[in-house]
Amino acid sequence: MEIQKIGVVGAGQMGNGIAHVAAVAGYDVWMSDISQDALDAAMTLIDRNMERQVSRELIAADAKAEAMARIRTSLKLADLGQCDLIIEAATERESVKQAIFEDLIPHLQPHTILTTNTSSISITRLASRTDRPERFMGFHFMNPVPVMQLVELIRGIATDRETYDSCLAVVERIGKTAASAEDFPAFIVNRILMPMINEAVYTLYEGVGNVRSIDQSMKLGANHPMGPLELADFIGLDTCLAIMNVLHEGLADTKYRPCPLLTKYVEAGWLGRKAKRGFYDYRGEEPVPTR
Repeated sequence: MEIQKIGVVGAGQMGNGIAHVAAVAGYDVWMSDISQDALDAAMTLIDRNMERQVSRELIAADAKAEAMARIRTSLKLADLGQCDLIIEAATERESVKQAIFEDLIPHLQPHTILTTNTSSISITRLASRTDRPERFMGFHFMNPVPVMQLVELIRGIATDRETYDSCLAVVERIGKTAASAEDFPAFIVNRILMPMINEAVYTLYEGVGNVRSIDQSMKLGANHPMGPLELADFIGLDTCLAIMNVLHEGLADTKYRPCPLLTKYVEAGWLGRKAKRGFYDYRGEEPVPTR
């Protein structure tokens, strides 16, 4: 099936990035959120990010104007019912995602493919709560979406070949690379990345090093572009904790136990960049380590 219209649920950092790359690739896009302020902020950010692409000669000015015109926003999920493919990019809580799919289902066309941008939740379990498990799969973009080249495609037990092929075609059209992952906790990227971040937090918790020394060690000693604690702040410490809990519960292995210090930061509301405090304090001109 050829995808022409794409619906995006959620206008946050992942949702607006997905809408951005889909529109640039020529898809008509409907982006929905429960907040008009979030939709307005998303459109402003998309415009700014596309303008940056124009200034770098990655896209032409007229292509930017055409892409912006292809994005429509709505507070009503029902307006996404006309789409061929829907990508849910709401908060990383299973109950929220299930409620979204329940609200969407009465408005969908028979051929509509449902996907989720979840970074860790079971695709098979989410699919089983819908009326189309064979047309449901994981469509996991990396953050920031316009920059990162990878998309994880995750099939649930019931996902059929046509659905996978249709989603693969979308990944190729938006100019990204697909990695096919099996439906096990956290898939590929976060199965490897999050335990590394969690171990960095344990290294801090146990006093082996401070925030700056841990991040410098991984940047200069392992050639990572960002230190693990800096990266955790960028991702969001609440998201990191949620993924570690999925790994710990889903695999029942103590090596995935979330570090108590990570839990403490989340309890304090120090969630990283978005909260202005995490392993670094972002309230001044330069980030300052908090430990």
